[in-house]
Amino acid sequence: MVKVVATNYIKNEHIATVAPLYREMLEATHKEKGCIEYKLYEKEDEPGFYVFVEEWESMEDLKNHFASEHFKRIIPQIGNCKSKEGSVWMLKEFK
Repeated sequence: MVKVVATNYIKNEHIATVAPLYREMLEATHKEKGCIEYKLYEKEDEPGFYVFVEEWESMEDLKNHFASEHFKRIIPQIGNCKSKEGSVWMLKEFK
């Protein structure tokens, strides 16, 4: 199992632009093989700060997600709206 946490910082003037892109990404990704969890959160006191929390059955499923049509099409559009670079963390369970 693979857990991913990814952050995005969107310029305030582009929040309305990215909202439908995020919705499309969520809907399409939920249908992907191996997707256990794919949720997007907004920070209440910081407009434009978003956090994806993902869980995938395998690294192969995650790689397929990165190669999907919707990912390759939508992520660059969101990238054009960023105020600064976010981060991506691949996590494994502590034992």
